[in-house]
Amino acid sequence: MSDSGLSRFLGGSPAQVLLRLVFLSFVVGIILSALNLDPLDLVHMTVNFVERLWNMGFHAIGRLGNYLVVGAIVVLPIWFVMRLLAMGKSR
Repeated sequence: MSDSGLSRFLGGSPAQVLLRLVFLSFVVGIILSALNLDPLDLVHMTVNFVERLWNMGFHAIGRLGNYLVVGAIVVLPIWFVMRLLAMGKSR
């Protein structure tokens, strides 16, 4: 990769990009320390958030399944009786 290709990929000269990244890392480190946050805590919080979201989704699907079963307990016998009555009329 040529130097201009590398500069284009990085968004500037490698030295400027390195200096910007060091400065931003320092600023973010100060902010995280002020908020008493550890990078691993952020990872754990993100994983816990995704797990809760995942579990809520399956819980909602489970509730829909429960509604389906409760409704079927009422609807299917009525449908079956109606089919039997309709069959008796057609003879």
